[in-house]
Amino acid sequence: MRFLLGFLIAAVLGPAAWAEAEGGSFAIGRDAFRAGQSIRLEDGGLSDLFLAGETVASTADIDGTAHIAGRFLTLSGRIGGNAYALGQTVEVSGPVAGNATLFGQEVTVAAPVGGNLRATASDLTVTGDVGGYALLAGERVELDGAIAGDLALTAREVDFGTKAKVGGKLILYETTPGSLTVPATVVPADRIERRKSDAWEGEHGYGSGFFSWRAALGSFLFGVLVIAGIAALIALLAPEGLAAMRRRILDRPGRTLGLGFVSLSAICGAGLVVALTGIGLLLTPAFFLLALLAGLLGYVIGAYALGVAVLRAAGRHLPERIGDRALAAGVGALLAGVVALVPFIGWIFVLALLLTGLGALAARLLPDHLSGAPRY
Repeated sequence: MRFLLGFLIAAVLGPAAWAEAEGGSFAIGRDAFRAGQSIRLEDGGLSDLFLAGETVASTADIDGTAHIAGRFLTLSGRIGGNAYALGQTVEVSGPVAGNATLFGQEVTVAAPVGGNLRATASDLTVTGDVGGYALLAGERVELDGAIAGDLALTAREVDFGTKAKVGGKLILYETTPGSLTVPATVVPADRIERRKSDAWEGEHGYGSGFFSWRAALGSFLFGVLVIAGIAALIALLAPEGLAAMRRRILDRPGRTLGLGFVSLSAICGAGLVVALTGIGLLLTPAFFLLALLAGLLGYVIGAYALGVAVLRAAGRHLPERIGDRALAAGVGALLAGVVALVPFIGWIFVLALLLTGLGALAARLLPDHLSGAPRY
């Protein structure tokens, strides 16, 4: 769930930042990008949506996927693909043909979901039917709809309505297994599995029955979108810096990779050295968190430079707009992801890409006499 949350944030905020840079509204093909204090979308004939704002309401019927982030979110139009939403309150009152992945303090699903439903909230209400499996987590969960597949559920309080029904297995994660009463009208006792609530985080509620190649491919492509989104944010905040790091990588790839290796080693090594003092042991996790963040940024920058090189080889011009830079990062991330599937060689390639991007970042931040080359 935490990985899905991170992906969702990047996937929505990256393109939304793009829209913000274009004056709060941007469109390409049949996709719509909106960002602002209050967003209300009623346009029809759209494919994918990328919306971010304090208050977001969409009554539009779309053929593709909705990516929504903000505080108060309402989706009342028909969604022909998947729905991804992150907010304080999330209300889905329009049918979703694909899967729905929802996060919030208060989440309400009042319409049918044709695929799978993954929802996490403090107060979670599901009254719409679900065509696939459901993965529900909350402090309080109210279920008054039919789940065609399996249901994995963890909550302190569960209310089953008269229309609640589970077609597959009901996997309950409880503090004390057996403490929750499940009416026979919901699911027969022989199709209930009870597990300790501590196992939820480790299992993520995903059993072997939840896996599908379609979902795996969707996760892969979603990860590519994450990289493109982060690159769009960097391009929005520091366009000249991103361009300079790209030039350094393409001009001096070997030296930049070496600098990245030294930089990552220095961060990890500093954490160990601080730990040796005893007093600084509490700071060690911060150093390793910094190493993870540096690795992520390095991968994004490296993927961006790789994408620019590939697009230049294909005859495209150097990216000058945020959209072009996001496209380059997406192409680089897609290529890197495909190469990463090759055993052993793929991992070495990804590591080299990460270190090269980190080296460019270090060269940008360090004084010239420490990085050993002009800053570009």
